Amino acid sequence: MQKILIVYYSQSGQLEEIVAQFAAGLENTTVVIEKIKIEPIEPYHFPWTSERFFAAMPHSVLGIPTTLKAIKPAHSQYDLVVLGYQPWYLSPSIPTTSILMNDNLKKIIANTPVVTLIGARNMWINGQETVKKLLSQSQARLVGNIVLIDRHNNYASAISILQWMLSGKKERYKGIFPLPGISEKDICSAKTFGKIVAQHLETGTWENLQQQLVTSGAVEVNSTLMFVEQRAGKLFYLWAKLIETKTDKTMWLKIFKYYLIVALFIIAPVVLLLYRIFLKPFTHKSILRKKKYYLGLT
Repeated sequence: MQKILIVYYSQSGQLEEIVAQFAAGLENTTVVIEKIKIEPIEPYHFPWTSERFFAAMPHSVLGIPTTLKAIKPAHSQYDLVVLGYQPWYLSPSIPTTSILMNDNLKKIIANTPVVTLIGARNMWINGQETVKKLLSQSQARLVGNIVLIDRHNNYASAISILQWMLSGKKERYKGIFPLPGISEKDICSAKTFGKIVAQHLETGTWENLQQQLVTSGAVEVNSTLMFVEQRAGKLFYLWAKLIETKTDKTMWLKIFKYYLIVALFIIAPVVLLLYRIFLKPFTHKSILRKKKYYLGLT
């Protein structure tokens, strides 16, 4: 019997649904699946309050861990480990960073195939780059990456997601904005991707798994969002470093909140318009090269 460990953090319950579908695709008579849900000692309650939502930014971006409840895997070794996570502020969520720094898990994933399973609003590249570094530090072998996102317009999605995060109500805000989160169709597609991973687990050949996942639509790279994320990630880092140096963090987090609103809905559209007119047409090869890199694992 082959042993699979799925470690994940889910705050709203959406990633838990994704993990359940993915695990259903892995299930057969030759595997044993163990799931461990990451639980912080001081939980991140859902729904968020506005204060707690923005207060999570510095530690998310700077990779500062929180204390977790002890994890107790049934075995010391597994044939495959699946890490289910979501990005916060273009970085791995704090519980995700924390579990990847956990000595017990680090021993388990050393020299072990790992598949990352991401549930994101729409930007995940920076978060995955950080996760890749943390996995590499533990000598884990990343063999696959699956990304499920909210496919709606970036600005409409930002409003509907924020409403969901702060109210806990997964509904069409004002009856106008799209239903927040990843669609049920896409969540169910995780089962198909689980079946693809199961085939490679059975044969023990991981070399072309990611290519097969990409071909099956398990991960896509949007060039416009890639451009936004690469620049926003640097700005978030500068803000996080600045806020961590301040004694009155509450005031500076409020300033960041209003900066973020202005940047998202006023500055970003102008920058993107200029990008599409003056830069994108002349950087086609560079864009393709970057997309190929982010679709891969190295």
